[in-house]
Amino acid sequence: MLYKEYMKPDFSKQDLIPAIIQDANTNVVLMLGYMNAEAFEKTRKENRVTFFSRSKNRLWTKGETSGNFLVVKSMLLDCDSDTILIKAIPAGPACHTGADTCFNEKNNGDFLSKLQQIIKDRRNNPSEKSYTASLFKEGINKIAQKVGEEATELIIESKDNNTDLFRNEAADLLFHYLILLEAKNVSLSEVIEVLEKRHK
Repeated sequence: MLYKEYMKPDFSKQDLIPAIIQDANTNVVLMLGYMNAEAFEKTRKENRVTFFSRSKNRLWTKGETSGNFLVVKSMLLDCDSDTILIKAIPAGPACHTGADTCFNEKNNGDFLSKLQQIIKDRRNNPSEKSYTASLFKEGINKIAQKVGEEATELIIESKDNNTDLFRNEAADLLFHYLILLEAKNVSLSEVIEVLEKRHK
């Protein structure tokens, strides 16, 4: 996470200061919340956005019930040190209504997060007609087997020259990989974070 150790928000004027959350990839503003010093430190240490909820009157980590965490990529202060700008990767819709943002804007660059949310919903609210729900019902061995099968099919297709079939096999593999991540309670943003750390 891009964070300057000496960065200290000014809480002397008021106990709560605004925290603007922006999608790190698309630059779309996702939501606005408020932080006290404790929420700021928790966010900094855990790399997941935590606010001070005025309605709950306590610290509230975004996604603590829905799983739609906001994984912090960078934190910046404004010129007066009394407003925080956080760039984050959303693990699903930012708004409690299910919208991409709390301003009802589309965040079209984040389709994979939407797909993760759909997969999560199929797991938590299964229906007999859902292929995804049927995989969760069969368990981790079946899901892992499907990832292996799709990977093999992609390898085979890569040796031919049919680009459309290759794209479809790549999509199948990615879809089943996301199902495996959900089954293991790991978000794609957490995997991306590992890759980013390796890149450094």
